[in-house]
Amino acid sequence: MILPGAVVRVTNVDDTYYKFEGLVQRVSDGKVAVLFEGGNWDKLVTFNLSEIEEVILAPAKGKK
Repeated sequence: MILPGAVVRVTNVDDTYYKFEGLVQRVSDGKVAVLFEGGNWDKLVTFNLSEIEEVILAPAKGKK
């Protein structure tokens, strides 16, 4: 289940943001607003739920 705060990846190969990862800001009516941050820019883009997948973050190695 994708909820606000989740990290997601764009899976639509025809999209400009294909394979970009971002943070979910809101979910409404089958659409998801994803925030992309990179260097000196931030961009909020809306996708259909079918165009994204949740990224499972693994804990960093060597951290206690």
